[in-house]
Amino acid sequence: MTTTQTRLEKAVAVIEEAMEMALGFFEARATIATGSKGFQDFVTEADTSVERLVRARLAEAFPGEPVVGEEMGGTGGDAYWIIDPIDGTANFLRGSPLWGISLGHVTHGRPDLGVVAMPVFREIYAAADGTGLMCNGKPFTRTVPFEDVRVMSLGDASPNEAEEVAALTVGLRHAGWVVQSIRSTSIGLLFAARGTYDGHLQMYTTMWDIAGGAVIAREAGLEVRIGTRPGTDIPWIAAGTTALIADTEPLWPHIAVNLERPDIVAAE
Repeated sequence: MTTTQTRLEKAVAVIEEAMEMALGFFEARATIATGSKGFQDFVTEADTSVERLVRARLAEAFPGEPVVGEEMGGTGGDAYWIIDPIDGTANFLRGSPLWGISLGHVTHGRPDLGVVAMPVFREIYAAADGTGLMCNGKPFTRTVPFEDVRVMSLGDASPNEAEEVAALTVGLRHAGWVVQSIRSTSIGLLFAARGTYDGHLQMYTTMWDIAGGAVIAREAGLEVRIGTRPGTDIPWIAAGTTALIADTEPLWPHIAVNLERPDIVAAE
């Protein structure tokens, strides 16, 4: 077993334990403490407790390696782990199964290992550079039923960016795409990797939202491009089939490929 495979197995074990904790909170969601961080952006006792658990287990499995989390912050550096303990908290609170736990590892700005769990379905997807995609410890091959159905997911944004996201939605609809919005970036990327969707686009996002799912989508065979908004450090991601990326480029010029780093696109 290679070093990469060993690291991936350890990361999966961390998320397996976190998944059980998160499910316990999901079943008791009507009684857990909940707060708001902004417009339709919620944080719960589940978010903070799961992140604490993941941090503790990462410290045991990978001593001394930096960790960044959505709820508790941290400093990344050249290489670090990054956690979204409950991605899709609004879905979680409303009882939707479309929420996940995302763990990624990032080296020099590039996600290179990812684990995403869909706890309600008891599925854990994992991949690292060159490993291929795994689901619950077994190799997983992306399959696309009914290929004539052109469906993708588009991440939302704050009210300030709503018009820009809406314009991309309209453009994709005119290009013949069914556009879904499920309010969970990691699950959108996971559905793309599974073949449920043809891809996931997000014009405004964060590294904790995308790091795990980006690797999984890439190892599933999708094209994955990551960059930052012009003049900012706000990330975006475009992950999809050749057809989806080709239809998106004229509508969203920021995703044009940087030939020196085709997987990390520098905003112009």
